[in-house]
Amino acid sequence: MKKILSGNEAAARGAWEAGAMVGAGYPGTPSTEILENFVKYPGVYAEWSANEKVAADIAIGAAYASKRAFVTMKHVGLNVASDSFMAVSMTGTEAGLVFISADDPAMHSSQNEQDNRNYAKFARVPCLEPNDSQQAKDMMANAFTISEEFDTPVIYRMTTRICHSSGVVELSDDIDAIYEHRPQRASVKFPRNPAKYVMIPGNAVKRRPLLEQRIQKLAAYAETSPLNYIEKGSSALGIITSGISYQYAKEVFPDASILHLGITWPLPKNLIHNFAQSVQRLIVLEELDPFIEEAVKIMGIQVEGKDIFPAIGEYNPRIIRESAVQAGLLPPEAHISLPPAYPEPIPARPPVLCAGCPHRSSFYLLHKMKVPVTGDIGCYSLGVIEPLSAIHTLGSMGDGIAVAQGAVKSGSTEKYVAVIGDSTFFHSGIPALANAVYNQTPFVTIIMDNRITGMTGHQDNLGTGKTLQGKTAPIIDIEALVRAMGVQHVTTLPSFEVDKIETTLKDYLKLDEPSVLITLEPCALLPDSRKRWEPLYINAEACNGCTLCFRVGCPAILKSEELDEHTQRPKAIIDPTLCTGCEVCSQICPRDAISFRKEHQQNGITIQ
Repeated sequence: MKKILSGNEAAARGAWEAGAMVGAGYPGTPSTEILENFVKYPGVYAEWSANEKVAADIAIGAAYASKRAFVTMKHVGLNVASDSFMAVSMTGTEAGLVFISADDPAMHSSQNEQDNRNYAKFARVPCLEPNDSQQAKDMMANAFTISEEFDTPVIYRMTTRICHSSGVVELSDDIDAIYEHRPQRASVKFPRNPAKYVMIPGNAVKRRPLLEQRIQKLAAYAETSPLNYIEKGSSALGIITSGISYQYAKEVFPDASILHLGITWPLPKNLIHNFAQSVQRLIVLEELDPFIEEAVKIMGIQVEGKDIFPAIGEYNPRIIRESAVQAGLLPPEAHISLPPAYPEPIPARPPVLCAGCPHRSSFYLLHKMKVPVTGDIGCYSLGVIEPLSAIHTLGSMGDGIAVAQGAVKSGSTEKYVAVIGDSTFFHSGIPALANAVYNQTPFVTIIMDNRITGMTGHQDNLGTGKTLQGKTAPIIDIEALVRAMGVQHVTTLPSFEVDKIETTLKDYLKLDEPSVLITLEPCALLPDSRKRWEPLYINAEACNGCTLCFRVGCPAILKSEELDEHTQRPKAIIDPTLCTGCEVCSQICPRDAISFRKEHQQNGITIQ
């Protein structure tokens, strides 16, 4: 049958059909939906792990135990998992092992746009790249086969456009038949082979030459692999391409000859040489780094690439077409002026914390207190957006706590606050906080516990009490864990208790030792939270347009057209369809002009 699947859905299906028994990962856009779909299939184990390194080790353990396994992560997640990744490159496995890396050209939801093909070259492992949803499914089988044939982990590189675009996929609807006939490896005892799997220096030295032999064998395999193929067209122009760029090449250059590379490392040198000799002008079309281009140039082949197409950002047909016109690859009349998507400019819609977000109160107070704040990766990264403007550094998962420690230990006399979410705390914040306690560094850490991994779409974590497979799990008590580290001053407060949070922060900032404030409130968008929504209203007679409520940055609070007769500033109104009734605005209103409807009605007050 034919079914429309996203690349992530197709990859999950492909992994299952290929006999993967274990899947692990940490949620990160654009990779998240792979595990969320894999877990739906029969006969599998899937989990959200504490972080990408733990997830990698889970998959490695399964592969050591002779079960096909994979690990998913966004591109920066491989940085976290790289220690384990480099180690398993040395050891190899007993069964197929695939590292799915979802790169993010144009940084739609990321802090960088690193090209993880470089990890394949670095670790001397193969890299496969699908170009649509059908390949995203089918190529998973190739990845596991290559992994087992060459005793190597495989990088399966996807990009945002492949992950999130949908396409027609041919697949069988007989799940039971597929399940029964999936590739299965016999259950065997865990390997007792220290020379292969224990990488002490004496063993590692002996394994090292095998990596070079392996990459040479893989290069020979790439020469004849059906994943690398030539589509003959005009000899005037030849294009070497891979992944989503293949689709753009087909659209913009329909008459060109194309060398499609499904295996982008190691490269098939003979195939590339033969292709280059068959065309008059050769270009490489690839997103991000000139990875293929530089390798082709090293082969002594004259080729163009990044001198024509951008070296940064995500491609699309318009970018490719305009670049080609400028380079003389297409005539000027090939330029297509597309009409605007909308007849009128649409209003700007900057990112913002949701109405009722439990993080808002803390950021409002931190901005008010004018302290330096070292941030972290999560929904709460939006604390940097005006009018909150409360975060001053942000780099990678778990770095905020250690950055604050570094600033203090450098001799800075300011009082620092580090902010981190519950999932990120479990991911990589625990060792950073333990380090701060060990070194007795005086700053405040706010752990913003919204009971979920919010930014990537409400995935469970070590503190939610439920696993990816829906099983009940113990809930890690963050306060008890922090106390066990040796933090003497730790308090858990409801996230919407503005006065108590402010008082606690001021007290903790006076201390000469590390302290922790845990703000606790479930994400406003969780189903149980939504059931409790009750909008607030403005007492128009009491409001004088003081603007304090606007400073919390809540999208439910708007400026009305009515001006206060004395201040000549707009009064506030609340959109009842957005307001959750969190009461942060009502707590900071100096004129008690904000309350629930029933309170207005009881007091006979005019409401807006």
